[in-house]
Amino acid sequence: MSSKIYVGNLPYSINDDNLRENFAAYGDVASAKVMMDRDSGRSKGFGFVEMGSSEQAEAAIQGLNGMSVGGRSIIVNISRPKEPSTGGGGYRNDRGAY
Repeated sequence: MSSKIYVGNLPYSINDDNLRENFAAYGDVASAKVMMDRDSGRSKGFGFVEMGSSEQAEAAIQGLNGMSVGGRSIIVNISRPKEPSTGGGGYRNDRGAY
C-alpha cells in the first residue's frame, strides 16, 4: 500500500500547514500540499499528503475520512496514479474528416 493520500472536499480556506496539522496526529507527515489554481491562486479544494509509512497512511484514512473540517466532510483515500491522457477530444480529432 502507498503512503500517499488524496484529500478531497477541503474548505477553500485551508493551507498546507493546516493540512499537515490535521494529519500529524496519525504519524509522520513527509509532505502536505493543497492544490492551487495557477491563475487565481485559490485552492482547488483538494490536496495530497504523504505519510511516513503505509500503516500511518491507513490510520489517517480510517481516522479522517468523512470528518468535518471547516464545515465540510472531507474525503480521504489512497492516491491513485494520474490516468494517462487520451489526447483530449472535441473538434481537434475530427480535422482529418474534411
